[in-house]
Amino acid sequence: MKPHGAHPRAARLRAVPLAVTVAALVVTLLGGLLVGAADLPAGGVLKALLDRVPFVRADSGLSAIEENVLFQLRVPRALMAALVGGMLAMAGAGYQGVFRNPLADPYLLGAAAGAGVGATLVIVLVPGDPAYGVPLAAFAGALLGVFLAYVLGRTAGQWNGAATLVLAGVAVSSFLAAVQTFLQQVKAEELQRIFSWILGGVGSADWRQLALVAPYALVSAVVLLAHGRLLDVLGVGDDEAASLGLSAPRVRMVVLVAASLATASAVAVSGLIGFVGIVVPHAVRRLAGGSYRIVLPLSLVGGAAFLELADLVARTVISPGELPLGVVTAFVGGPFFVAVLRASRRQVEA
Repeated sequence: MKPHGAHPRAARLRAVPLAVTVAALVVTLLGGLLVGAADLPAGGVLKALLDRVPFVRADSGLSAIEENVLFQLRVPRALMAALVGGMLAMAGAGYQGVFRNPLADPYLLGAAAGAGVGATLVIVLVPGDPAYGVPLAAFAGALLGVFLAYVLGRTAGQWNGAATLVLAGVAVSSFLAAVQTFLQQVKAEELQRIFSWILGGVGSADWRQLALVAPYALVSAVVLLAHGRLLDVLGVGDDEAASLGLSAPRVRMVVLVAASLATASAVAVSGLIGFVGIVVPHAVRRLAGGSYRIVLPLSLVGGAAFLELADLVARTVISPGELPLGVVTAFVGGPFFVAVLRASRRQVEA
């Protein structure tokens, strides 16, 4: 069976797939700025954006209220959807490279369960509306979940690498999910707010939240992109990697930390949005090849476009109401996951 991933001398990132994903992101971003309860003229929106470019002046013709809607509501929401989608997709690709498994997911190592516990604790214990306490607590909880999974995996006996870490992540996730359920029962009157966060969304995004997570997202993206070639080397086996002077455990640990940090930063501001880390990297492999020098950057851009489109669907399909973003991605990701699972099983049997 051919190893998951590509040979280290795989083709470089080609212009056409990159151009297609960038074009998809631009189109969906513009859609995110134009679609909403308030009807903003497309020409005015484009001119208002140009007016914010240094040394460019353009009279948008938008009123003060329309400009506030655009720059205080829609632009932060569109940027947040792109950031969260890009981070989740890139983290998924990183996990899949480490575990050599196309079904690996950003929530594999307890990040989602830890974030859920952190957010629930703030909602239950902090009076009023802790708008920024929830993201911070979710971020800390996600990192704690990954840390506990790693420590448990290292101390559970013989260290068997990826398999042991996955089992530790499942155990930690189950325990943290039980803690979250207990907290929900203790504070039953807060169930609506808790479930609203769990189902995921970017409707409350603002510039402060973007500033909160952007540094972590940037560091994660730089580290993951820098390890694309090394993940390709790991894909052909640890022995060949060692013969090339590469420390496989070190590379795996760096990628795991970066992918977990990306997941934590996304979950902290969006809640639990599933399947992005499976759907996008797998689609990229089908369209552009399996080298991680290709998969990682295209997953970053494609994930941003995918979640931007999902957010558009979430806010229009039952307008003037709005679907939770996690529900939209689950409608797409559930059948996609089954298809990937069936394909993986056929490859194993072959």
